Amino acid sequence: MGSSKYHRLADVLLQIEAAMRQQSMWSEQQPERWRLESIQPFCIDTLSFQQWLQYIFLVRMKEIIETGQQLPSCCDIAPMASESFKQLEQHTDGIVHLLIECDQIIAS
Repeated sequence: MGSSKYHRLADVLLQIEAAMRQQSMWSEQQPERWRLESIQPFCIDTLSFQQWLQYIFLVRMKEIIETGQQLPSCCDIAPMASESFKQLEQHTDGIVHLLIECDQIIAS
């Protein structure tokens, strides 16, 4: 796997974090450990989607990049984000577009 793919993905992950911070969707208070250990997809039973994105997805993707591990073969997070963000007041289109880009990089 080329390092340029890792670099592109790392850039998008940083942009996602920045966009979440800009839209006040970034939490400074980490959820309790048991909430992060859910076995349900997206920890849907214990976290909001934006918490999952911040504390599970971004953390795992950064770890994969930093350690040079194999990326998942596919990643379809954007549709879940689009659906989950419908209930929010924040402007989330930019975050969804970044997640689409993330999905495309991983799938390439």
